[in-house]
Amino acid sequence: MPKRIIRLHPDGPEGQGLAPMTLDPADFQSPLPRQNTHVYFSDPEFGLNVGVWDTTSMQESFGPYPGDEFITVLDGAFAMIDGAGRGVPAHKGQSVIFRNGTPVSWMQPGYLKKFFVTLHDPDAPVPQIARIEDGIIPLEPDANLRDDDDVSHSDSGAKQRERLIFTNDAGTMTVGLWDTEAMTTAPYPFPYHEFAQVIEGTVTITGEDGTSETFGPGDAFFIPQGTITRWEVRRYLRKYYVAVAPPDLDNSL
Repeated sequence: MPKRIIRLHPDGPEGQGLAPMTLDPADFQSPLPRQNTHVYFSDPEFGLNVGVWDTTSMQESFGPYPGDEFITVLDGAFAMIDGAGRGVPAHKGQSVIFRNGTPVSWMQPGYLKKFFVTLHDPDAPVPQIARIEDGIIPLEPDANLRDDDDVSHSDSGAKQRERLIFTNDAGTMTVGLWDTEAMTTAPYPFPYHEFAQVIEGTVTITGEDGTSETFGPGDAFFIPQGTITRWEVRRYLRKYYVAVAPPDLDNSL
């Protein structure tokens, strides 16, 4: 069976929704919340999970953050709190990067829902991070690229720009901002796993089986490594991306 493009829905797949999670009271400073999730893609050997998650009010126990994570806040707001009580807040519509090992506590005063990409290799060394600002990176939902960002051109000649925002300590995850003029690609196997959040414009992606999906502002999708895709951008596309490559892949990020 060919690999496929995965559209992420805020409420999980139709007819399935989100499933309740079993929680450990030791993971929380607050009373036990109610949390639900749906995982759209998982690679347990690599420690990669992609999905949607929600929770009621809570505060997690303080400690090193378990793995690298990219999230987009779909509803609600929260703050990551360090040992001195300083917080890095995030709100609905914002994306945030969490670096593995950052010493923090997740705190929120109400309901929250997010898309997430988590990469947690339990065998990877945990970096020593002194400041919360070095490990929690909020992104702006309306971020734009400039001509002094990295510029390239597609095979069709379309101008493309990219800004690398984050590379994890293991070198297996990168997060960036990317845009392109109108373009159409030939079908090709995707060289790594990619999660994308569309900021502006639309793109139609056609899979190996001929099925097409069109994504616009606010939409999120995931393409497993090796999925054969053809991209069509009629005018313009700007997106945040999370590219994840297991160490044994030949393609570098």
